[in-house]
Order: sequence, then structure tokens, then C-alpha cells
Amino acid sequence: MATGTKGKDDAKKRNVSILNRKARHEYEIEETYICGIALTGTEIKSIRLGLANLQDSFCRVQGGEMWVNNFYIAPYDQGNRYNVESRRVRKLLLHKWQIIKISSRVNERGLSIVPTKLFFDRGYVKIEIGIGRGKKLWDKRDSIAARDSDRDARREAFGRD
Repeated sequence: MATGTKGKDDAKKRNVSILNRKARHEYEIEETYICGIALTGTEIKSIRLGLANLQDSFCRVQGGEMWVNNFYIAPYDQGNRYNVESRRVRKLLLHKWQIIKISSRVNERGLSIVPTKLFFDRGYVKIEIGIGRGKKLWDKRDSIAARDSDRDARREAFGRD
């Protein structure tokens, strides 16, 4: 039996990472947490295929638990009756002390909790949530200008026009 790098290539292909680029643009993220999420089997299979979207999703603390709302996971094609609603409210798995810390920061400072990234870690789906303050229009313009100036500086450093 020949050994090769096929297993490593397959692992790289299956490592799905779904980003919420809009969150970094709309919010100034101050602190991030990585937590688990309670999902069904067909939802996991859809995420492995990359059929999930974090756009317009947000997190809320209700009854001592944290929930993610408006998180879209497409129905799995072969899921038939086991498929669930695509935009249902899903529970985030955090320690109680983490939930208390996050909710106190959000309540006293007027911050928001937004999901920024969805990824697999040792076979489990993890979601990265960020606590951030909403940007104003001029903040967005400043961040775009800074990004453009950094890009121009990198081009000049490498001798590109």
C-alpha cells in the first residue's frame, strides 16, 4: 500500500471557513470569543458543503443563554424530513461566566454581538463572535482610506506600479 499526501489534500479541501466580511466593515470589533453551536446532522452536512451565510446575523442573550439569530444554513439536498428551518434561532455553547461577562459589557456600553467567522475545529463546528461598536459613516471612510494607503505602500515596497 502506497502512502501519499492525498489525506492531507482532502483535509485542506474539507476545512470550510465562512467569513462575515460585512461585520468587520460595519463594526469595530474589540473582543472575540470562540464558541460551539448546537446544530442538527443535516445542518452540519450543509456547512461542510459551504452552504451557510453569516450576513445579517446577530447574537442575543436571553434567559441566561446566548442565541444566534438570522443565521442561514441551506437545507441539505438528501435531508428530506430531517431538514429544519434554514433561519431558525440556534443556541451558542458558552460557559455561564462568559455569557455573564459578555452580557454585562453589551448592556453597560451599548455594544453589539456579531458572528464573524464559522469554521471546523477537530470535527466540531465553531463560531467566532465579536463584541463591537457600530461604525459611523466617517469611520468606514477612514478604514477604507487606511486600507488603500497600506495597499499602495506594499505595491511601492515590491516595486509594482
